[in-house]
Amino acid sequence: MVEEKKSICMWCHSHCRVSVHVDGNRLVEVMPDDDFKHASLYKPVTLGCMRRRAAKDWFYHPDRLNYPLKRVGAKGGGEWQRISWDVAFAEIGDRLEKIVKEYGPESVGTTRGTGRTHDEYRSRFINLLGGNPVGPVSVCFGPILAVSNALLGWCPFPFVRPGVTKSILYWGNRYGYPPTWRSVDQGRKAGAKLIVVDPRRTEVAEKADIWLQVRPGTDGALLLGMIHTVIEERLYDEEFVRTWCHGFNELREHIKEYTPRRVSEITRISEDKIVEAARTYADGPSASWSGVGIDHLPNAVSTLQAKYILVAICGNLDIPGGDLLPGPYNDAVLEQEEELSEQVTAEVKARQLGADRFKLLSWPGYDLIQESVKKCWGKPGACAADTAVAHAPTLYRAIVTGKPYPVKAAITVASNPLLTQANAKLVYEALKKLDLYVVHDFFMTPSAQLADYVLPAASWIERDYIYNGFGFGKFIVGGEEAVPPVIEGECERKTDYEVWRTLGIRLGREEHWPAKTLREAYDLRLRPLGLTFKQFMEEKGGFDFPPAQFKKYEERGFGTPTGKVELFSTIFEKLGYSPLPVYQEPPESPVSQPELAVQYPLILITGGRFDPYYASEHRQIRAFRQRRPDPLVQINPGTAQGLGINDGDWVWIETPRGKVKQKCVYFEGISPEVVHAEYGWWFPDEPGTEPGLYGVWRSNINAVTEDDPEKCDPMSGGWPLRTGLCRVCPVES
Repeated sequence: MVEEKKSICMWCHSHCRVSVHVDGNRLVEVMPDDDFKHASLYKPVTLGCMRRRAAKDWFYHPDRLNYPLKRVGAKGGGEWQRISWDVAFAEIGDRLEKIVKEYGPESVGTTRGTGRTHDEYRSRFINLLGGNPVGPVSVCFGPILAVSNALLGWCPFPFVRPGVTKSILYWGNRYGYPPTWRSVDQGRKAGAKLIVVDPRRTEVAEKADIWLQVRPGTDGALLLGMIHTVIEERLYDEEFVRTWCHGFNELREHIKEYTPRRVSEITRISEDKIVEAARTYADGPSASWSGVGIDHLPNAVSTLQAKYILVAICGNLDIPGGDLLPGPYNDAVLEQEEELSEQVTAEVKARQLGADRFKLLSWPGYDLIQESVKKCWGKPGACAADTAVAHAPTLYRAIVTGKPYPVKAAITVASNPLLTQANAKLVYEALKKLDLYVVHDFFMTPSAQLADYVLPAASWIERDYIYNGFGFGKFIVGGEEAVPPVIEGECERKTDYEVWRTLGIRLGREEHWPAKTLREAYDLRLRPLGLTFKQFMEEKGGFDFPPAQFKKYEERGFGTPTGKVELFSTIFEKLGYSPLPVYQEPPESPVSQPELAVQYPLILITGGRFDPYYASEHRQIRAFRQRRPDPLVQINPGTAQGLGINDGDWVWIETPRGKVKQKCVYFEGISPEVVHAEYGWWFPDEPGTEPGLYGVWRSNINAVTEDDPEKCDPMSGGWPLRTGLCRVCPVES
């Protein structure tokens, strides 16, 4: 008999509520959830989703990890022994305990992925231990959360209202969260002007009223030029600025040098377009959305600071049709409250790798920011897992060199650092050198091949889940386990909650893990609502969306030290950084390194998302590989022809750090001096043993990207993925 379960798909950041049809313990199909409150936005996305249609292929793929494995040969040798969970936990726990005793808790690191697991519990584990957590957050949403919390006291979200919103500023993104893009598209069709900033003429840019084809890495200058126009032409909201903005006079003086003419010279965008975009956006209500295109820049923080300043001075904060500051969902315990960040001692915080240099996205910045946020809202405005992390390039260097102290163990959950971290060759060297490396994942990956233990992870289909927009949304959505993770004779998978809890108890922290199961943990989190998780799913349909409220600052102010929007950031100043946004030329560009540009004349950008894959995932799915079998690099036809490259040719992409090969695709929507390479490419159908590791070195663009701390964002530590130099040539047959 087929039964329907309400779950949350975690195969991308949209987190669509879906209807999972099961027959006993067997998955039948995954369909849109027609009962969901926002089904009008989510259903069309889910219906067209290739990952949904391939759910059974993914779930029952023969390469799914089913049982714990222990390495019995050399790292990368592919020799594994099946063991029980009890043995795995005992051996991993004993080895962790020994490493911590000898080298200190800071010698343990963890890596995360892009939201496939309960990361608040990884954060709890590593916070209680006192280790070093890293992940892609430094170049993926972490800067957005940290900067918005510092300047606005909460993270805004576009609240497009068709017929009300007059313009939409869409920055460095393709479709972002598809439901968000649907609301943007509805606003556009109702008459809102769409302003798109992107070096590439993407599908979104094709729909734009104004497309600003920015030179990669100069986005901050463009924003400062738009702010200059808004201020010089007095297009700003004078009442809001006067009442609710701190530091406007300083900003007005600071911005004078960023004239449209100067900004045009930097960005290669015409003065007229810069002014037109500024005037269009200032005529609000206007909404805005920025993606990882900004996060991937070496000056991401200053760029985001300028973006939020533009939003604020135009009066587009917390109004219908603008950018909503939702505030917390108060009737549940949120992700950030589950992390137990208050348990982290000052001594542990001082030892965090990179915290002495990249202060904004580590404990110094987190503590300063969240002190004011909590006073305003009663809850933290961001997870420490996203905004109080160790610096990943510094962590991998510490593993290799032992400086500033040894790092001997790492635990990777649902992530593949050899593919998703810059400078993959350094990551490889580090993973090989670890005394203990544990991977908890859905499939064997290139990174997992270097592990000592590989543990099978329960997918979103096999576990409960509570989603709250990563802690900053004023809503809550539940998803229930549809298929059990343990089926006798078939599989023995576990949620990461079970892994972190068991290891945490083995390391002496049992009092901080009172809930024996994930379901019990969710019962505790929903206690303020007066419901258990089961009751929440049955009685409330598994979701709660309180109605949006606007201009909440009129009653509570903003969650910043001054209680206002900080155009002049007192937090940045206290951390030792410029309190106002400053444009800095990327450290590796034709302008900053003209001699290097003679050898490497093209600008390499990477990190753009592309269907049907997500990050480095789903390469095992046959239908996906038939649709997209090869890694593609977009090259302007004129550039390619001048280099003797035909459409469809394999080419070498070479940077000062090495070369990889991808297949050329002619793309007129990219500037002649820019190429865009896909990331996340590996080949699960090939041998996983050394030296190939599923072909990880052939087309993995992160094998040639930069992570030198000297070239990272000076405030957040984010590494540059969209501004490097390269050259391209045909691969000889």
